Amino acid sequence: MADYELMFIVDPRLSDEETVAVSDEYKELITSLGATVTKEESWGKRRLAYEINKLNEGHYVLFHVDVTGDNPFVEIERRMHQNEKVLRYLTVRMDEGRLRRRAPIVAPAPTAAVEPRPEAAEAE
Repeated sequence: MADYELMFIVDPRLSDEETVAVSDEYKELITSLGATVTKEESWGKRRLAYEINKLNEGHYVLFHVDVTGDNPFVEIERRMHQNEKVLRYLTVRMDEGRLRRRAPIVAPAPTAAVEPRPEAAEAE
């Protein structure tokens, strides 16, 4: 099982009902592709870091998704890319960092003592 976070920014000119409809549409798509939305957070309208399509703010939505089997995000991201209501999206796999932290840390091999070069000794 893999844990993912899917963050997307919805056009702020949409009403709250339309924003919820976009969010529900993607939640249904995720479940139809075999994944599970474990948590949904609506962060509301927030200022964007930079202007997108002459807009300075957007409605932020975050999904926590558990995936078993095939990765559904290829299809989800394709549909988000085509949807004009979604300004930006980002998918991050959350369990990879935990896997890397569990790997043993290998210390570098000790190096031999370095002798000073004769030219350096003469220059002093």
